[in-house]
Amino acid sequence: MAEIQFDPTTHPHRRVNPLTGEHVLVSPHRTKRPWLGQTEPPQQANLPEYDPKCYLCPGNTRAGGQQNEKYEHTTVFENDYAAVLPPPGPSAPPAPHPLLTTEPVQGGCDVICFHPRHDLTLARLPVPDIERIIEEWSSIYRKRGGQDGIKYVQIFENKGAMMGCSNPHPHGQVWSLSAVPSLPATELDNLQKYSLSTPPSTAPRGPLGRSCLLCDYVTFEVSVAQAEGRVVLKNEHWVALVPWWAVWPFEIMLLPYKRHIPSIVHLTLEEKTAFAQILSQITIRYDNLFSCSFAYSMGIHQRPVPPTTDAVADDQDEENVAHLHLHFAPPLLRSASVRKFLVGFELMAEPQRDLTPEQAATRLRDLPDVHYLNAPKTADNVSA
Repeated sequence: MAEIQFDPTTHPHRRVNPLTGEHVLVSPHRTKRPWLGQTEPPQQANLPEYDPKCYLCPGNTRAGGQQNEKYEHTTVFENDYAAVLPPPGPSAPPAPHPLLTTEPVQGGCDVICFHPRHDLTLARLPVPDIERIIEEWSSIYRKRGGQDGIKYVQIFENKGAMMGCSNPHPHGQVWSLSAVPSLPATELDNLQKYSLSTPPSTAPRGPLGRSCLLCDYVTFEVSVAQAEGRVVLKNEHWVALVPWWAVWPFEIMLLPYKRHIPSIVHLTLEEKTAFAQILSQITIRYDNLFSCSFAYSMGIHQRPVPPTTDAVADDQDEENVAHLHLHFAPPLLRSASVRKFLVGFELMAEPQRDLTPEQAATRLRDLPDVHYLNAPKTADNVSA
């Protein structure tokens, strides 16, 4: 009997995520199954420039009663309904059982309004405006990460109602905590283990000249032939790719590939500009995929807090084992109305996907870099 040749586009297989140690089951043959399940309402694309009822628009009153300033670019305020509260906080109560412990958490939550226009998401903002957002991220990261008791700063954006976003006005959040959360803690632990156990390669190196897991990974990805690879976009300093271990259908990891960069405060001016440019290009392609305002959750993973000295480029700092990267987790699967659900097997066993990361990367890579709402009108895209 002839041996069956493995084909990753046909045969089910598992892939491991070295950042978390978790596996994902890839089942490419399931892309042909019909869908009779839930569909989502379309994401509203034609929003007004200003909404008098929006609690994030300039000059409006927020849900907590405070009034927004009449900002002209980005603005930041403390979340009126923060998930964590500032110190001092209460001490932990006695544990009723060794398995039932309580760990008090303090910190703060900030909201960043990306732009005064109610209708302009990252995909439709000019690059200079995205550069201002990056500067605001850096500023809050420095400010919150330098406060007493803060051990971790998480910058993120939820876009779209299906991702739990309660307001369509373009905005993100920053949560600062007195503990390092589980997912970034796991990533940092695996980055440290790899650094200590793997001989250096020709890729950029981390602190003390040691290997960096993400430097090694991204160096390999940019060397793979485009037709076979997972790279979606690349510029002088950054690469956007669908990771080998992606869970979400059109998941993207965005990271610098020319050198080891621990956090956003380590970026040069040129790297920040390239960062803004590729953020624009990623989000434009997302919107173009299904001609909608594409929903996602995005988060920045980096050093838990910034360095305490001005020597942010010091490669002798072991805390710099982190390699700056962004995760985009978008739920849409087949169209603007069909999403991926993490249920059943995913909740009880391990994540599973149908579309391979390589197929997803090809679809995203082949999309135009002009937003579909700004594309020239033709007979094909103008309704009669």
